[in-house]
Amino acid sequence: MKAAGSSEIKGALKNLSSPELIDLCLRLVRFKKENKELLTYLLFESENIESFIQVSKEEITSSFAAVNTTNLYFAKKSVRRILRETNKLIRYASEKQVEAELLIHFCSELNSSGIPFRKSPAMFKLFLAQLKKTRTAIETMHEDLQYDYLRQLEKIPDN
Repeated sequence: MKAAGSSEIKGALKNLSSPELIDLCLRLVRFKKENKELLTYLLFESENIESFIQVSKEEITSSFAAVNTTNLYFAKKSVRRILRETNKLIRYASEKQVEAELLIHFCSELNSSGIPFRKSPAMFKLFLAQLKKTRTAIETMHEDLQYDYLRQLEKIPDN
C-alpha cells in the first residue's frame, strides 16, 4: 500500500466530522507508543514548554544515573538509548530552544557521568556530534538567547 501525501491527508481530514476525527486519532494512538506519546505532548504538555523541558531533563538525569559503567560496551549502548530518547523528545517539541537545552543537558550529564567516553572513538565522536548539533540549533536563535546558551555550552569541556 502506498501512503498518501500530506496534502491529500489534510484534505481528507477537513472533510471529516469531529466524532470521526476523534475515532481516527484514537485508532492511530493504538498502533504505536510513539504516536501516543506525541499526542500526549500535543494535548497536555505543549502549552507549558518550561515544564516539559524540566521533566525531560529529569528523565535524562535519571537515565544517566542508571547507566552500567562497569563495561564501556554497556555504557555505550545505554548512552545511545538515552540519546534516542532525547532526540525523540526534541522531535515532539520541534523548537530550537528545547533542542539546545536538552542537548546541552545531555552533553553535561555525559561529561559528569564518570563514563570514560573519551577512550572510545565512537562515543567521543557521538559527544562531539551532539555539541555541533547544539551549536547549529543555537545559531538560529535570537542574539540574547544565543549568548545565554553559548555560555552554558562553553562550560562543557570538549577535549
